[in-house]
Amino acid sequence: MIKAILVFNNHGKPRLSKFYTYFNEDMQQQFIRETFHLVSKRDDNVCNFLEAGSLIGGSDYKIVYRHYATLYFVFCVDSSESELGILDLIQVFVETLDKCFENVCELDLIFHIDKVHYILSELVMGGMVLETNMTEILTRIDEQSKLEKQEMTFNVLVDKLKAHRV
Repeated sequence: MIKAILVFNNHGKPRLSKFYTYFNEDMQQQFIRETFHLVSKRDDNVCNFLEAGSLIGGSDYKIVYRHYATLYFVFCVDSSESELGILDLIQVFVETLDKCFENVCELDLIFHIDKVHYILSELVMGGMVLETNMTEILTRIDEQSKLEKQEMTFNVLVDKLKAHRV
């Protein structure tokens, strides 16, 4: 099971954090700091898996991460998850973000956090992997965008009707 998903920049600033296991705010912040400290100090040519037991109090937790340009994508998982499967999931997440934002960057994560969370929820919910097919994920995102546009059009029409009545 996935316990947490973090994305932070090269300076350790969290740009996305999603915890699927309850941790109080202080523990979350400590986990983010310590995780950044661990992964940022590693060479690019070493393994992308770490034991994380001391960070979150369990002996069977692992950190699986990928470093892309200025962003670290980090998944904290238990022993039931395959490290290679999680690396593939990170790749699907990043490629989906790339397709949605045309070469995703840190600012996309900051200014479109709602869409990033929606994309993430198409991949993972409640700590369980839902979908790994990028085409399927992109189809759902397109459907969501169409619904949002319809809702905005509807709201504009309602506002015009209200203004006309007054």
